[in-house]
Amino acid sequence: MKVVVTGGGGFLGSHLCEALLRRGDTVWCLDNFCTGEPQNVAHLRSDPRFRLVRGDVTTPFDIPGRVQAVAHLASPASPPDYHRLPLETLSVGSRGTENALRLARRHGARFVLTSTSEVYGDPETHPQPEDYWGNVNPVGPRSVYDEAKRYAEALAMAYRRSLGVDVGIVRIFNTYGPRMRPYDGRVVSTFLRQALAGEALTVFGDGSQTRSFCYVDDLVRGITAMIDHRGLGGPVNLGNPAEHTVRELADLVLRITGSRSRIETRPLPVDDPTRRRPVIVRAREQLGWIPLIPVEEGLRRTAAWFTARSRPLPEPEPHHAVRDPLTSPPDPVEARTS
Repeated sequence: MKVVVTGGGGFLGSHLCEALLRRGDTVWCLDNFCTGEPQNVAHLRSDPRFRLVRGDVTTPFDIPGRVQAVAHLASPASPPDYHRLPLETLSVGSRGTENALRLARRHGARFVLTSTSEVYGDPETHPQPEDYWGNVNPVGPRSVYDEAKRYAEALAMAYRRSLGVDVGIVRIFNTYGPRMRPYDGRVVSTFLRQALAGEALTVFGDGSQTRSFCYVDDLVRGITAMIDHRGLGGPVNLGNPAEHTVRELADLVLRITGSRSRIETRPLPVDDPTRRRPVIVRAREQLGWIPLIPVEEGLRRTAAWFTARSRPLPEPEPHHAVRDPLTSPPDPVEARTS
C-alpha cells in the first residue's frame, strides 16, 4: 500500500513508518517537526519507498498518486509540549484532522486516527472500556489535548457516518520505547534520564497513581492491524493491561539502571489522572492483538537506547513564542526522496 503518516517524524510515528516500510509498503511521512525530530527518520531516507514531506497538517495538502491508507498521528502529545503549544494542539486536532480526513476521502483510503486514553480524563470507571465516556475537565490545563482528541474522534466518526470514509479509531495508553525525547515530560523518559544522570527521580504526588505502559513495538503492531482491518470503526483501546503505580515504576527504573538516585516527591499536577488501565477485549477479539513485551524487558531496551545516545537533547527553553495557527503562514512544504 501507499500509506500517508502524519506526524511521522515523531517518536511513535517514526516507528510506524519503519514498520510499514519493513513489510513492503510505500510511506509518505508528513511532519513540521514542532515536536518530532528529523533524526528519527534519517535512516529511512535512503529507502526509495519513503518520502518525507515537511509541512503542517493544519494547511490543506494532497499527495500525488493513489493513497490506500492515512494514519493520522500528528499532534503534540506530552504535557510540556501541549502546554507550550496550546493553540497548535487544538488546531491539529481540529483543522489538521479534517485535512487528513479530506485526503482519505479524495483517495477512497482507509483512515486511522490515533486517539488517546486521555479522552477518559481522570476516570471514574476502572479499568476503562471503550464505551466509557470519560471524566474530562473541558477548561483545565490539560483540556487543549484531551478535548482536541475528543473532537478529532467526533469529526472522524461524522466523516464515517455522513460521507462514508472508512474511519478507524485507536485509543493509545502510555507508550514508551527508543526515540523518546529525554525532556518530553513523560514519566518513563523522565525517570530514565534522571536515573542515568544520577539525578533525583521526581515522583508527583505520593506515587500511588497508576499507569499501563505499552512498549512501542507492541503498539505499532496494533496500529498496523487497525490500518489493515478495513471497515472496523472502533474505537479500540491499545495498551498494556498490566497496571503499575508510578512509585513501582521508579523503583523498577532504579533497579534496571543500577542507579543510586533518590526519589523526590512533588505536588500532583492539576487534573493528573489517578488511574489508567485499558480493557483490551476489542483489540484481542477484533484485531487479534495483545501486547507481548513485559514492562521490565521494554524498560531495559529503552534504557539501553538512552545510554547509547551520543548527544542527548538539551532541555528546552522554559518560554516559547507560540505561533498563531490562524494568522501565521504555514511551514514550507518540501518533498524529499533521499
